[in-house]
Amino acid sequence: MFEKLKKRWEITSNIQLILILITFSLTGSLSVMVRKPVFEFLSIGPDTNLLIKIILSILIITPSYQVLLIIVGSLLGQFRFFWKFEKKMLSRFSSKKKRQAISKEA
Repeated sequence: MFEKLKKRWEITSNIQLILILITFSLTGSLSVMVRKPVFEFLSIGPDTNLLIKIILSILIITPSYQVLLIIVGSLLGQFRFFWKFEKKMLSRFSSKKKRQAISKEA
């Protein structure tokens, strides 16, 4: 399984693989933790409509995850991998022409 990931991500070192997996773990946890203070700032509590909470959670967690992925990845020495990963992920949201231009840059 790990060899498959290393091949897919074009990495050779087990240490790099471990650092990447740690980055994903930390970033996921941190991005969810960011939601709580934002909800407190916006005065969103238990009596707030569930649909509003879900929508705001998505709007808060998604961009914070993207930013934290680069920050945590950089702190663990994996900036290049995560920058390429982010460009690939963001290209999925853009038009086909933009995707082709981004893939040529990478």
